[in-house]
Amino acid sequence: MIRLDGHQRIEEPLRGGVIALGNFDGFHGGHQAVVGRAVRHARDEGRPCIVATFDPHPVRFFKPDVAPFRLTTLDQRQELFGAAGADAMLVLPFDAALAATSAEDFITALLLDRFGAAGVVTGADFVFGKGRGGNVVTLADHARRLGFFTEMVAPVDDADTVISSSRIREALQAGDCATAERLLTRPFTIRGTVQHGDKNGRLLGFPTANLELGTYLRPRYGIYAVTGRLLSEGPEGRILKGAANIGIRPSFDPPKELLEPHFFDFDGDLYGQEIDVAFHAFIRGEAKFDDMAALMEQIAVDCDAAKALLADI
Repeated sequence: MIRLDGHQRIEEPLRGGVIALGNFDGFHGGHQAVVGRAVRHARDEGRPCIVATFDPHPVRFFKPDVAPFRLTTLDQRQELFGAAGADAMLVLPFDAALAATSAEDFITALLLDRFGAAGVVTGADFVFGKGRGGNVVTLADHARRLGFFTEMVAPVDDADTVISSSRIREALQAGDCATAERLLTRPFTIRGTVQHGDKNGRLLGFPTANLELGTYLRPRYGIYAVTGRLLSEGPEGRILKGAANIGIRPSFDPPKELLEPHFFDFDGDLYGQEIDVAFHAFIRGEAKFDDMAALMEQIAVDCDAAKALLADI
């Protein structure tokens, strides 16, 4: 799948496409409905489908000190958009110039002139332009006058409540993996490169793969039943079952925030490899132990709990 730079003009054969426009962080059920509609329009008209996303997220631009909140990386979004049927991902760098662009210029100078959009599909709550001055009504008005088409996709409900990235973040911060998975339509997954650590897990008999959390939202600290996938083996590669600690490791000094999955029945070398760690169930909160014997005993209990929770996977 092609990745396009929002600073550059889109040329043939992708010019004249249908653009699905939004943040799409997490690419949950509501986002999938927007992109799905854009894909259908594009296929019906023989046009390319392009999914536009912002990076960094506008919230990060306006509030640079806000706590990490991302649900997906750009690479993950690109894979998800491609699996949904899109032909390209258009990354709009949210910088000072974009923040100062009026709603009208966003439509005429960017969507139409630079990107050559024949149609634009958004969610009902999408806003754009300086001071959030544009919305779906603005888009529809310009579409009538300028000759492109636009469609607003209604929110998707789950249990009578609209699916949103905020709901997913709240669920993850509460350790509610089941709700997050239902809204996302897949488990919340952190992707990272395995780094060398302090080797504490190996000394305890439970070697772990150490991953930094980067810009991802921090789920509730604690122990989870997880699965892992080595990206080097592709999407059809083996799935590794395991238990993971996410948090600051209070039994060790100094505290260090990490995701540390231990994969059962695996003794290969993961250092330097990029892996996906999917969160399936919360087991317990993070705790400090007085001695290593007590910690080892609890880890064994946690691993048994994770194996039971993952038995059907």
